[in-house]
Amino acid sequence: MALELRDIARGAPDRPSPLDFIRRTRFRDLPEPVIARARLLLLDLAGVAAAATRGPVFRIAADHAARHMLARRNVRMLLDGRRVSPAAAAFVGATMIDGFDAHDGHALIKGHVGVWALPTLLALAELGRVRDGRDFLTSLVLGDELGTRAGIALHATASDYLTSGAWGAVGAAALVARHLKLSPARTRHALGAAEFHGPRSQMMRCVELPTMVKDGSGWGAYAGVTAALLAADGYTGAPAVTLEEIRVAEFWDDLGTRWRILEQYIKPWPVCRWAQPAMEAAHALMREHRFAAADVAKIEIRGFREAVALSTREPRTTEEAQYSLAFPVAAMIARGRLGAAEVFGRALRDPAILRLTRSMVLTEWPEFSRRFPAERWSQVLVTLADGRLLVSEPTIARGNPENPLTEAE
Repeated sequence: MALELRDIARGAPDRPSPLDFIRRTRFRDLPEPVIARARLLLLDLAGVAAAATRGPVFRIAADHAARHMLARRNVRMLLDGRRVSPAAAAFVGATMIDGFDAHDGHALIKGHVGVWALPTLLALAELGRVRDGRDFLTSLVLGDELGTRAGIALHATASDYLTSGAWGAVGAAALVARHLKLSPARTRHALGAAEFHGPRSQMMRCVELPTMVKDGSGWGAYAGVTAALLAADGYTGAPAVTLEEIRVAEFWDDLGTRWRILEQYIKPWPVCRWAQPAMEAAHALMREHRFAAADVAKIEIRGFREAVALSTREPRTTEEAQYSLAFPVAAMIARGRLGAAEVFGRALRDPAILRLTRSMVLTEWPEFSRRFPAERWSQVLVTLADGRLLVSEPTIARGNPENPLTEAE
């Protein structure tokens, strides 16, 4: 394997290198819109984590960590209180947020950043390594900027579509290296070890066969924290190819001038982002035509290839419901909402919802597939029992930078 590497200790003129950005970025360096966005994303992540405590994966992960993942310096698990190792606390926090699929994301990485950044920072705060709220927000921004770029670089160079844990490991290692004040050399080894040992798990396997493995974010957080702690003891692992290879330089040269955190979306609903354009379209039809679920004879959803791959119609588990296209659209029509009550528990067997999922035709629309992943479009056609055909406009999901949710939402 021949790699042509660049010097990540040296940035572009008037721009920080990745290593400098990790070590030297301060609250005063952040533009006000970036600070405001970080605060909003923090609030959103806290809400997602709170809702996630209702799901089974949180209890499974927390109980496992409490039994098997202890250390000399233990920290509290998010919304649990029991003490485990710092890496375990990051693992549990990321796993629980992943379990309630409403966390922020970025279109180009087709995945998530805050899910591993928040619990990693909370573990560092428990260790007394975070000075104050400004330091915490600065680090949240830093994790977002590094993780998003690592994800974009990985997608540009890997042959498979990999989960958020793959770049989450790199971002988590960067956060720990910063707060442990590792040298540039040891930070570089932390990033390389995290990239090498992070989960290179196949996202489409979980999309097509949904289970609790989800986006691999928990294992990414665990690998990243562990890699940095190992590097602090002299473990070597450089280079991190997604930062250092010449062909990914373009994704890092605007570090500190283009703020990727401003490009993150916020989800209105706790299911895969790919299903949400169709949910928006169905919701718009309901508002305009005031029909009831009982009035519906048939539904056609036109979407991009990856959305149509969310093919589960009768989910048996929360994970199958969250990686379904038919179920959330049917739940939106049947109940007028989609929240924790719809993805956890008895709603999965709601006869009104399941009748609608069985009526659905899922169709790949070539133009929508061509625009993915930068744009995600869907169109919904509803045939009513009286023969009327209701057709939505081609629709994208709300919560993107170009069509944000209101702060009240």
